[in-house]
Amino acid sequence: MPDSVALQSLKETLGERVRTDEESLYRNSFDGMRLAFAHEADIQVDQPEQIGEVLRLANQYRVPVTTRGAGTSLTGSASPAKGGWVLRLDGLNDLEIDPLNQFAHVGPGVVVNDLQQAAKQEGLFYPPDPSSVRYCTIGGNIACNAGGMRCLKYGVTRDYVVALKGYLPTGESVSWSCDTKKFATGYNVRDLWIGSEGTLGIVTAATLKLIPVPQTTWSLLAAFPSEREALKAVESIIGRRIGPAVLEFLDRPSVRGAEAAFNQPIFDGMPGRSLLLIQLDGSEAEVTTAQQELLEWAKQEAEAFRPAPSPEEAEELWNIRRACSSAMFELGDSKLNEDVVVPIHRQAELIDEVERIRSQHQVAIAVFGHAGDGNLHVNIMHHRDDPAESKRAREALGEVMQSVVDLDGAISGEHGVGLAKSPFLSLQLGEAEIAIMRKIKDAFDPNGILNPGKLFEPYEVWNKKKEIYRFPWDHR
Repeated sequence: MPDSVALQSLKETLGERVRTDEESLYRNSFDGMRLAFAHEADIQVDQPEQIGEVLRLANQYRVPVTTRGAGTSLTGSASPAKGGWVLRLDGLNDLEIDPLNQFAHVGPGVVVNDLQQAAKQEGLFYPPDPSSVRYCTIGGNIACNAGGMRCLKYGVTRDYVVALKGYLPTGESVSWSCDTKKFATGYNVRDLWIGSEGTLGIVTAATLKLIPVPQTTWSLLAAFPSEREALKAVESIIGRRIGPAVLEFLDRPSVRGAEAAFNQPIFDGMPGRSLLLIQLDGSEAEVTTAQQELLEWAKQEAEAFRPAPSPEEAEELWNIRRACSSAMFELGDSKLNEDVVVPIHRQAELIDEVERIRSQHQVAIAVFGHAGDGNLHVNIMHHRDDPAESKRAREALGEVMQSVVDLDGAISGEHGVGLAKSPFLSLQLGEAEIAIMRKIKDAFDPNGILNPGKLFEPYEVWNKKKEIYRFPWDHR
């Protein structure tokens, strides 16, 4: 098939940076949501100015452009749902630590773990820690306002972004804020870009805030007979003002999966208990004081508990948490992974709703996540080749989302909307709220070329070239 006029112009402008071979197109046709979409070209940039050139051509020829880092998005945000061009930013990976101002100057392609290690060498700390920290990139973290387990104490990506540079969808270079500790000049467009999932602009450089590395850490694992008791114990920890850095919850289905993976119970004689995994950090004095209070809490509240006095023993506890996600695939080959958030005092109600939905629809559901800030990951497992089971999973997902909104919660806390949650945006937001967001999108991107099909359009099959893809649910 001959190249389109737009693709010819792109190749003339960027040469070998434009790839159209089958392997490249397939590799960049999907993200962590595992839905592949046909598109025309992949573009590997290594200079920020090249992004402006791509966007000017895309606007001229009305070609959709989807940005991509490591492709770890779980919602389809980094997949080219409407074809066009995929713009890869992983080559923009400059990294510099400014120890005096406690800033990091990074490109969007910098891997988060690499940033954390570079900061640590200067005695500094970048707290956001999504589970994909070893391979996800800063650009994607900014696009989705990523969080992680340390959000309870330290906050999310937005809390560490000082300034951004990049390009508007129409190709103009812009800077939002500057490398200063304070900035109160004009509208705060910087924060509007954060969490916009690549629909309002493309980040080419970020200045991030760093903080001093905590002197020490200490971890504890506590067991409870039920999810409700574990989540009520979370409220007790917060009420005691212990202030953990991490407070993770695992329900019994998650724990049973981890125990099967390890081929032994986590607590001898008490298999399949709901768990809380807690980490303290700070100065030696702060951690010592909090540790004493936490041990007293555990004696009063937990059925059993296990402290981790050494880093090696702490790592054993964290391996339990890490094992849960992969172990779930014993329950099904496909996962509807929802990172919902509810007020802390309503987490037990959400678990009650999950139990009702699990029973009513006869589907496997496992829940774990960040109980300290109410951000629980509800994982609905199913076998994709079983139409009846997949249908029940889709129906269960809709009920989970409605329950979250009814509990005054949010349908996403750190993954974003993308394709996966677009059918449920109208549950969360009213017509006026969505309308003003659309106007913002139109103001930034009048030709609608940047990451189209995300957020606002309830996801449906879009197959311009008539290719057949597999989708986790229908929207008919």
